[in-house]
Amino acid sequence: MTKRNKIIYWIATVWLALGMLSTGIVQLIKMKEEVALFNQLGYPLYFLTILGVWKILGVVAVLIPKFTLLKEWAYAGFFFVMSGAVFSHLAVRDNSFSAYFGPMLLLVLTMLSWYFRPADRKVNFA
Repeated sequence: MTKRNKIIYWIATVWLALGMLSTGIVQLIKMKEEVALFNQLGYPLYFLTILGVWKILGVVAVLIPKFTLLKEWAYAGFFFVMSGAVFSHLAVRDNSFSAYFGPMLLLVLTMLSWYFRPADRKVNFA
């Protein structure tokens, strides 16, 4: 792995972890703004707990060494959650830039972190 790729990986991964951890905590504590958002999107409030727990566990899986298959699942989960957030805002015709910025940023960071991850963090099917 080149030094450039390693830098890209760690910058993307740290920002991804911070973003997922912070939103996971906000969802677990059921912050009133997050509750209002979930009501606007039409989701039941128990999704806050489910998503919060999964995000925090996903951050742990992405950051710890080894467990490459678990990392793949965590990246897939991050991708599905963030793309689902984007499509949820589209479905309710939310036209505010701020509604899309966070999920799109985390989606890009997920893809960058996954793509530039070191060989020892990839599943070896051979």
